[in-house]
Amino acid sequence: MEKLSGFRVPKASFILLPMSLVAIIFIVVYPNDLRLQCLVTAGCQPRPQLSAAPKPALRLLLGVFTVPDAYARRSLVRHAYHLQRASLPDDTAVDVRFVLCNLTKEEQRVLVAMEIMLYDDIIILDCAENVNDGKTYDYFSSLPRILGADRAYDYVVKTDDDTYYRLDRLAETLRRLPREDVYLGLRVPCWRKDEGSGFMSGMGYLLSWDLVEWIATSDVVRKKMKGPEDIMTGAWLNEAGRGRNRFDMNPRMYDYPEGPDTCFRHGFTPDTIAVHKLKDDLKWAKTLQYFNVTQGLRSSKLFHIH
Repeated sequence: MEKLSGFRVPKASFILLPMSLVAIIFIVVYPNDLRLQCLVTAGCQPRPQLSAAPKPALRLLLGVFTVPDAYARRSLVRHAYHLQRASLPDDTAVDVRFVLCNLTKEEQRVLVAMEIMLYDDIIILDCAENVNDGKTYDYFSSLPRILGADRAYDYVVKTDDDTYYRLDRLAETLRRLPREDVYLGLRVPCWRKDEGSGFMSGMGYLLSWDLVEWIATSDVVRKKMKGPEDIMTGAWLNEAGRGRNRFDMNPRMYDYPEGPDTCFRHGFTPDTIAVHKLKDDLKWAKTLQYFNVTQGLRSSKLFHIH
């Protein structure tokens, strides 16, 4: 014992007092981060947990095949799909992604990077740009790896930048269909209806996620990855007995109405799912005009559109 101002103070007090002072300082300065108040109070109440966002009832990936230099076309297509967002139900998630192969020019590396920073809607595959030399295989087979299990979609679409999908009509149709072994599009040849044969037109076709996972691991597919991409996709499924739930969207998917009507080309219809062969801006404009895409344009003194 030591004597201090007439009092005898235990030696242990000189150790306990500084420790207590440090504890008080931390309780005051860091009341939440270190949780030290729990040591000197009756206990801590757990923080309320935020509820996780509900999982969408339908999730769709729309992969739009394009080339790096097609900046203007991507801008047009991006705007056309962005304006459809408001028409989708709250429980439906549609991700539109532009699919490119490796960038090869200095300006592409800068300009495409800017697009990614602004819109985050581009997938760059590890391939040389091509149409029928395996890009479609690379697209489907890469998705399970680059997206991961947590990003699995119900359906995946392969389409091109000359095709316009009406996302609400497609989603409405898919809600009534199975979620496995599904192959959907415009059947070719359009006059032949034999089950388990033919293929869906390259204008745009849809596979259920289980078929995408199968493509990623199948030796049947790997040996036939090159060739006319829509024909080869049908051949993969036909040879393996896959895609047994086949849905022909004729006459709701068709080519732009230019020339005499056929089983794959006719005039615009209100229940359209997709229009193909929009090769120039005027065809895009006429298609978007038919479906009243700009009807929500507000009036303003800043512009005059007649």
